[in-house]
Amino acid sequence: MPLGRRALLAVTAGLLLTSVAPAMAQSKDAVVVLAAASLKNALDDASAAWAMQTGKATKTSYAASPALARQIEAGIPADLFISADIPWMDYVAEHKLIKPASRSDFLGNEIVLIAARDSKTELRIDKDFALRAALGEGRLAMANIDAVPAGKYGKAALESLGVWPSVAARVAQAENVRMALTLVSRGEAPLGIVYRTDAAADPNVRIVGTFPAGSHPPIIYPMALLARSTNPDAEAFAAYLKSPAARPFFEKQGFVVLK
Repeated sequence: MPLGRRALLAVTAGLLLTSVAPAMAQSKDAVVVLAAASLKNALDDASAAWAMQTGKATKTSYAASPALARQIEAGIPADLFISADIPWMDYVAEHKLIKPASRSDFLGNEIVLIAARDSKTELRIDKDFALRAALGEGRLAMANIDAVPAGKYGKAALESLGVWPSVAARVAQAENVRMALTLVSRGEAPLGIVYRTDAAADPNVRIVGTFPAGSHPPIIYPMALLARSTNPDAEAFAAYLKSPAARPFFEKQGFVVLK
């Protein structure tokens, strides 16, 4: 049974605070970034390149966007927030926890249906497509459908295409999109819905099909400096991420750089 939304947020927020706070304490001069889990590969590469060019350090913590938003609300010391959707950035903005002038729509993405690399499953994603039959006795791996952006996008797409009622009881909900990816990668679920960028990061899965853009809200990753940030390097790092120098790291993973 999946955790309820409130329980999910409490658990993931607690885990994040426990694991992140000591690392932050050891990196007082680093730019501390809270980023959606789906950004890990691209942002790690961009951060490493920035460190080589400037000699400046970063410390990034990855988790589902709702867990990160709750940590910001709880006062965790950090400088930059990159959410996987607009509503969670709106949430922290409404609580006056970001510097409004620094906010921008940073990246775009797509959601895809994945299977294990050696799977023979073939599906055309369209209205009323045969997703339930393709699952057989297995489950559909998704990020939490009530709180995590990838899960919400996935559910919206399945509803739009008319197949949600047939698969709702077969969904295996994960804490974040990378955990949903892992369920398919390890063969624990025959199919899953993740971002295109997640599929690109794992050689043990393949993309079965891409969900039509019109079947779900636009996938936009907003970025903003946090109101409590006093690190003089945070603004420079945010500017670097949006610069032509960093663009290839994100495009390599399948993101669309919006600005």
